[in-house]
Amino acid sequence: MKETNEWVLTDAMDPQEKIDVARLILEDLPEWFGIESARNEYIQQAADQRVWSCKIKEQPLGFISLKRTGNATGEVAVVGVSKEMHRKRIGAALLAALEEGAREEGMEFLQVKTVKLGTDPNYDRTNLFYQRQGFMEFECFPELWDPGNPCQIYIKSLIKN
Repeated sequence: MKETNEWVLTDAMDPQEKIDVARLILEDLPEWFGIESARNEYIQQAADQRVWSCKIKEQPLGFISLKRTGNATGEVAVVGVSKEMHRKRIGAALLAALEEGAREEGMEFLQVKTVKLGTDPNYDRTNLFYQRQGFMEFECFPELWDPGNPCQIYIKSLIKN
């Protein structure tokens, strides 16, 4: 658990709490999670993933979940921070906690999927966030999701030199 004067960051949650936190945050972010079926899939999958949440006095501000994709690889499955808490370093703190947890689990690389830069202003902010956090463009799949939402994959090494 990590604490600041304002908020607490933890990954000690039972499956129902993971679902509840994911639902509360993602339903507040229709600009990124407006497709109900996709949003519900993220919410349900959170129950079986390692999830970190950020709270003030038990009020969730954001969360992030980790999905193992291979022996040494993982994926940032989903991350969301309440709109009023954007640009307050909560996303960066959540990502740092996930990266440390992934290292503890023996992961050496992370990937994250998002909508390609230049497609949607909201997702442009997302792309820039990941780039600032050290992720690098890996590959774009123009029609993985659908032609209007080209899937950009970013990767990051977790190996400390």
